[in-house]
Amino acid sequence: MKLILMTQPTFFVEEDKILTSLFDEGLENLHLYKPGSEPMYSERLLTLLSDEYYKYITVHTNFYLKDEYKLRGIHLDNETAQPPKGYKGSVSRTCTHLDMLKEAKRHADYVLLKYIFDSQTEADQKASFTKEELQEASRHGLIDRHVYALGGMNMDTIKMARDLNFGGVVISGDLWNRFDIHQEQDYKALIDHFVKLQKAVG
Repeated sequence: MKLILMTQPTFFVEEDKILTSLFDEGLENLHLYKPGSEPMYSERLLTLLSDEYYKYITVHTNFYLKDEYKLRGIHLDNETAQPPKGYKGSVSRTCTHLDMLKEAKRHADYVLLKYIFDSQTEADQKASFTKEELQEASRHGLIDRHVYALGGMNMDTIKMARDLNFGGVVISGDLWNRFDIHQEQDYKALIDHFVKLQKAVG
């Protein structure tokens, strides 16, 4: 299985140091997710990172950053959004409905199927699918190596995602909830947990 890390939606002081440590520990797919932020802040974060890591970063907005910094690719935040005209390169997208998953896979290198389990970062985001619905989708080949589980992923739910034949998982709250961006500077516990997550996905 693959592991994707979604950034915190807001920027914070220690972010470049933490991301550098995570890349050093083997992170190979970071989704730069900063909804509603000014492009200059994403540019600043990127300039604080070594350019050797750019090939591991996918952007959710400000798609011009992909070419400017030679990033991994772009991410479209729903099933029907279109990449910029003339865009060539890796595209991933989010999908929230099983009946749209087949079509979403046709137009993406991989798809993040959202709301698999209750969110650990947003209390109002609950699981959208029953276990039986996911098992059925897996049996019919809808869920495969090109579909990654997003929502409520942690050490326990990773195993369930593997049993459902997801190609990977998207980690967010389970990692970032281990570091208080307003008060802490020591992020060793976060890095240690990332190493455990990597082992869990195999």
